Amino acid sequence: MKVTALIPVKGFGNAKQRLSALLGSAQREMLAEAMFRDVLRQVLQARGLAETIVVTGDDHVAVIAHTLGAKVLREATERGETDAVDFARAELKIAGCEAILILPGDMPLVRSADIELVLAQIPAGQVAPFALLVPSHDRLGTNALLLAPPDIIKLRFGYDSFSFHLNQVAALGLPVRFINNDHIALDIDEPKDLERFLACATDDSEALQTARRFIAERRAQPSRRVGEA
Repeated sequence: MKVTALIPVKGFGNAKQRLSALLGSAQREMLAEAMFRDVLRQVLQARGLAETIVVTGDDHVAVIAHTLGAKVLREATERGETDAVDFARAELKIAGCEAILILPGDMPLVRSADIELVLAQIPAGQVAPFALLVPSHDRLGTNALLLAPPDIIKLRFGYDSFSFHLNQVAALGLPVRFINNDHIALDIDEPKDLERFLACATDDSEALQTARRFIAERRAQPSRRVGEA
């Protein structure tokens, strides 16, 4: 089974709003870009993928993807994650894509070995239909989906998407397959996610260097007393 990696990425402006208690807008933008670069590098290094495609409506994201060696599928305008993935799935199916592995661009712990582990779950000689899910750490989100054909189930990202996707698979009468992977499970949305990343990261990735620098800068700022301007 030939698998294409698909990474949906929006422009980095106004990224990661739920981190605003810790990081300013420029810092959040830089962190989002660093995470995307790290994820894309690792996916491109993973063995067993036919190709890697980034779907985006943003010029800067497209330049980064091209520079690092991925193919780019351009949206006319930026839409939500679900719409972007559905657009890409339709285009890839028309192009003859057999299977896709959908991955977000904000999983800073993910490494090529994690991608290869997901691909290794495909039984020898497996043909479509096939679906495999990887949940987020809280089991509410879906952080990776391996689907053959690409449009086999309806997708809905966001709150409680993991249960939604499991139900979609079960409704087709397919085996409900999922695996847990701590690296894929961690995407960065809230301060507690960033704290978990800083506690768990073991190598010196671009995202880790960026996050550590920003947190150190925040801690170095003098605290203000009540009534101070």
